[in-house]
Amino acid sequence: MTSSLLSSIHSPTDLRYLDRNELKALADELRLFLIDSVSKTGGHLASNLGVVELTIALHYVFDTPNDRLVWDVGHQTYPHKILTGRREQMANLRKPNGIAGFPRKSESEYDTFGTGHSSTSISAALGMAVAAKQAGLDRHSVAIIGDGAMTAGMAFEALNNAGETNANLLVILNDNDMSISKNVGALNNYLAKLLSGRFYDSVRKTGKQVLDIMPPIKEFARRAEEHAKGMVSPGGTLFEEFGFNYIGPIDGHDMDVLIDTLTNIRALEGMQFLHIVTQKGKGFEPAEVDPNKYHGVSKFDLSNGISTNHSNKKTYTQVFSDWLVDMAAIDQQLVAITPAMCDGSGLNAFAAQYPDRYFDVGIAEQHALTFAAGMACDGLKPVIAIYSTFLQRAYDQLIHDIALQDLDVLLAIDRAGLVGADGPTHAGSFDLSFLRCIPNLIIMAPSDESECRAMLSTGYRHKGTAAIRYPRGAGPGAQIDPSLDILPIGKGKELRVSSITARKKVAILAFGSMVGPSLTAANMIDATLVNMRFIKPLDTALIAEMASTHDLIVTVEENSLMGGAGSAVMETMQALHLSTPTMCLGLPDTFIEHGVHETMLAQCGLDSEGIANAIHAKLAAIHPNKS
Repeated sequence: MTSSLLSSIHSPTDLRYLDRNELKALADELRLFLIDSVSKTGGHLASNLGVVELTIALHYVFDTPNDRLVWDVGHQTYPHKILTGRREQMANLRKPNGIAGFPRKSESEYDTFGTGHSSTSISAALGMAVAAKQAGLDRHSVAIIGDGAMTAGMAFEALNNAGETNANLLVILNDNDMSISKNVGALNNYLAKLLSGRFYDSVRKTGKQVLDIMPPIKEFARRAEEHAKGMVSPGGTLFEEFGFNYIGPIDGHDMDVLIDTLTNIRALEGMQFLHIVTQKGKGFEPAEVDPNKYHGVSKFDLSNGISTNHSNKKTYTQVFSDWLVDMAAIDQQLVAITPAMCDGSGLNAFAAQYPDRYFDVGIAEQHALTFAAGMACDGLKPVIAIYSTFLQRAYDQLIHDIALQDLDVLLAIDRAGLVGADGPTHAGSFDLSFLRCIPNLIIMAPSDESECRAMLSTGYRHKGTAAIRYPRGAGPGAQIDPSLDILPIGKGKELRVSSITARKKVAILAFGSMVGPSLTAANMIDATLVNMRFIKPLDTALIAEMASTHDLIVTVEENSLMGGAGSAVMETMQALHLSTPTMCLGLPDTFIEHGVHETMLAQCGLDSEGIANAIHAKLAAIHPNKS
């Protein structure tokens, strides 16, 4: 559905021909189009509905793409994409060969910086502002950051550094949870226009120059200004201390106020900080009532907001959720930590039952791990629920603060492997590679839901650091053993024995999510199949047995081939002086585009047919004269 005004907007240039009343009508059309579009494709909804007016105002006031807009995090950029020539492409959002759900430099000149992880916008926009200053360019750099992203240390590192540059940088805080200022009214909006005006800015700068020769009076004036601003927004003085001119808070859905304030700010030099308050999910009642539920959605019925995707299978996240509650019931020392991913990591049930043992530390992965380390030092047993892609952000803390001290911490790593529509920014393609080189760490990967539960228990009861990585979505549908029994550490399991007695006998060593397609492939070519279970420690004895009784060893993993589980197997074989031909299958050395998970695996040769074909080709190369 495309209405008259929206259908006429092919770029921000078209937008700038509209008058104020038309802009307000455009916002209504854009919001309706967004709801209709996401209901058909799935994606992020509540956050995008909250920035409709802001997006229109930014492109109306600033000369984009010459002026740089850096969105943080990228899941609030659907209105931006629609207004920058990608309206028709929204029908293929997050689909193969379609546009991404996040900003991408390769997709549009209006996407000035790729953002999939949070809290990067101020650093990137500051870098762009400094680059413009160095080149003598009249260019504006704007960072739009959600208040959740302000919980990360990186945002404050950038704010702190910005004060040393005095570059032309505008930071817009999109306060969409009302977490900083709960009241926005006419007085705030009026003062924001006043404080962003050239007259106030000129008086402010001149006054500071005059008072430089009278330090006591200058300090008095500075404090008076801070207290005056603090009466309307107590949080504003914090940003003033970083060297920004703080303006706000203002109503982020009032188009007139937004445009007037942004127009004033655009005429100012130096570092400006605009605080706006918006409502997540605005314009779609189900999302307004429960914005967390409508943060990331699958296809849904437009009339009631109910998802049209249904499955009776449990997801791995649900398996973790159930296990966590069950284990907490018998161990009072268990505590659960998440870096702002309560719902996505399956912690809602635990948080409801054990609120005193649940800790959401905000978007602060580094802090989450060292916080857990401190808990472990004094007798608690932390379970860190974290996505694979976000664990990357806390690598030093994992090595230095947890593993080096051999602390009793369990990492429950969700979204391991490819993640379908969310694409390369959220793919867990590298965790086996960056984890297995760390000493004092046990690493497991389950092949089904029941094994996932058993591995969680195994890692939890292990006295030391343990990690279990499991994929997004549902498992194969295995019957789940409700016990909290553990597995023998470092032991794989032979699932199928080849009946071939002549040469060309193959052993497939499969890891985690690849056990299912590898079993199908093994049945197709009559190969032996081993569910390795552990990446570290590897089952050395079982590898040696397979190498001595088979003509070809094949490893299969949903992880980067470089440094992954296959590499570990080959290192083991080398150490054991085993020369059996070996082939490793896994993710290629590239960032894999978004799409349907099953199709993506097939393109990487990791479906059952691809595995079987790769083995046939390898055997033909080893035994070229054998049929």
